Amino acid sequence: MQTRLNPYLNFKDNARQAMEFYQSVFGGTVQVNTFKEFGASQNPNEDDLVMHSILEADNGIVLMAADTPEHRPHSPGNNISISLSGDNETELRGYFEKLSAGANVMMQLEKASWGDTFGMLTDKFGIAWLVNVTQS
Repeated sequence: MQTRLNPYLNFKDNARQAMEFYQSVFGGTVQVNTFKEFGASQNPNEDDLVMHSILEADNGIVLMAADTPEHRPHSPGNNISISLSGDNETELRGYFEKLSAGANVMMQLEKASWGDTFGMLTDKFGIAWLVNVTQS
């Protein structure tokens, strides 16, 4: 799989509705996973919230989104990250390492509950990055 770069949007309790709307705009298919499905709920109120969703349109448009859990701040206008994903672990680890220079690393690149390798950081310019290495 070729490495992809795409926007990752964060919402407050309405990511599912937003992704359904974007699907009506761009077409394609939407996949949705909840916090409960990944065993990541810190509060039962979060069970059915979207932990990860992806819209893949036939024309190549890819959009990802999630709900913001209660323990994290949600700031409309600052709720967009850049996602790098693919299966080339060497390439993606290299990007993560380089982006980490002077960054605030919130999660090191390591095995995640959904089976992939995942990390997140805010670079020295204030841009949030998510890196996901898909496992075969």
